[in-house]
Amino acid sequence: MAGLTGALLVLPQGIAYAAIAGLPPEYGLYCAIGPAVIGALFGSSWHLVTGPTAPISIVVFSTLAPLAKPGSPEYIALALTLGFLTGAIQLAIGISRLGRLAHYISHSVIVGFASGAAFLIAASQLKHFFGLTGTQATGFFGQLAEAARLLPQADWHIAAAGAMALAAAIVSRRIHRALPHMIIGMIASAALATWFGGIPTVGDLPAALPRLSLPALDPATWAPLLTGAGVIAVLGLTEAIAIARAIALRSGQKIDSNQEVIGQGLANLTGSFLSGYPSSGSFTRSGLNYDAGAKTPLSAVFASLFLMLLIALIARWITYLPLAAMAGVLFLVAWGLIDRKEIAAILRGPKHERAVLLVTFSATLVVQLEYAIFIGIALSLALRRFGFAAEDEHGHGAD
Repeated sequence: MAGLTGALLVLPQGIAYAAIAGLPPEYGLYCAIGPAVIGALFGSSWHLVTGPTAPISIVVFSTLAPLAKPGSPEYIALALTLGFLTGAIQLAIGISRLGRLAHYISHSVIVGFASGAAFLIAASQLKHFFGLTGTQATGFFGQLAEAARLLPQADWHIAAAGAMALAAAIVSRRIHRALPHMIIGMIASAALATWFGGIPTVGDLPAALPRLSLPALDPATWAPLLTGAGVIAVLGLTEAIAIARAIALRSGQKIDSNQEVIGQGLANLTGSFLSGYPSSGSFTRSGLNYDAGAKTPLSAVFASLFLMLLIALIARWITYLPLAAMAGVLFLVAWGLIDRKEIAAILRGPKHERAVLLVTFSATLVVQLEYAIFIGIALSLALRRFGFAAEDEHGHGAD
């Protein structure tokens, strides 16, 4: 039952996250099959669910968009290669037993990065939500300014379809958290779009299992991808270990961080040969997995099996899904990335953690994502060392 619940949740999430990454919708679902199985079987957590996530997806897009047209065969090939390199870096970290270093990365870095990514995701979907054409701007502020300039040209039938997805998803979630609110929102929007007619849709989804793929093994292809792969490797490991440890506090399990690193590395390496782009641990799906009663990692395996069955059943209906509905769902995803309780706690806490949060958040909006998280990590380590030294000087000590 936990596996079935997970499959129902990842179905709309996978499609939405593929849109963030600039990939056709099926690749988000493929990313939730192979990597989920390998991550479950080779990691240490009983409940961590590996697959597509919003922060990883937006770094994938940031890395690949300057190199190829999103959605093109060249872009897809680069995404698979990026997953291969990410997995190789993570596996090397795990084999070297350096996984414990992820504990030294401040939680404020992840909270600040995720919050900044939420704003980037929302800005990137404005054109789809309002049906704006001819938008070429990049970056948060550029996309926001261009959307404001083109807003008088908005197609309000398209915007209504997007608003329907957003409203139906919110209402259904308020009625009961167990309802598949994203699917309900998509269905409601598709029904309204069909009634209106002429609204752009996502397109066909192949009713097929993940295809065997071959990432590029040419070092010349690797060169422009290495920085992005390093960022994704570090971000993905930090995210996965933090999630695994958070759930372990509830389940009473002891987490082997280094084994978790190896599991994530193998998941990304294997996923690159099964049409999967870079993946990591998902907080929503992992939390739901625990709440649904999962006892062993086999729940993630069953979720993958159920997802393959769902793909076969619903693939032909995806063609009716409006792009505006995807935008509405992604607004919800973006809102969920902003951990308001954690932000409030950090802002009330030590000054150096507050500085890390604000700098990482700001860097995410104004510089390339590949560098934003490194800026946050570097500042976190520097201020943490300085802060401990200051505490020692006042006689409080530090571990």
